[in-house]
Amino acid sequence: MSTKKFRTATRNDIPLILKFIKDLAHFEKLENEVRATPELLDEWLFARKTAEVIFALDDSGNEVGFALFYHNFSTFLGKGGIYLEDLFVLPEYRKLGFGKFLLQTLAQIAKERGCGRLDLSCLDWNSNAIAFYKKFGCTVLDDWTGYRFTGASLDKLAQG
Repeated sequence: MSTKKFRTATRNDIPLILKFIKDLAHFEKLENEVRATPELLDEWLFARKTAEVIFALDDSGNEVGFALFYHNFSTFLGKGGIYLEDLFVLPEYRKLGFGKFLLQTLAQIAKERGCGRLDLSCLDWNSNAIAFYKKFGCTVLDDWTGYRFTGASLDKLAQG
């Protein structure tokens, strides 16, 4: 049985991060939504340090999955948390424990950093992911509805 390992992304990984983002977008049937570029990823992940990326590695050290996450804050807990924006494992490596490994690694990072929770969202049609998260005891927030301002709606709101 192999021991799973991870590594933290560096600037040199920008092309790989973008590949994983595009692979995830393809899986979610949202390829037309991807606006990320190497320049934007460099600015936001490394210059501004707004988010972080870790990779799951196979026994040969190849990157087979990734998790992109950032810190959020809970006013009720009075402390930070981690928000998992994206978790993706290459299809040929699914059901081998890499998704679980990435999720556990994020939970460990959250605990090491003193965070009070690990949050995420999942597309409502992705029954495999929903079952995956529920298997680990996550709380389903049925009483919460996600909202988003982007593009024209964000511009309109900002203009008053």
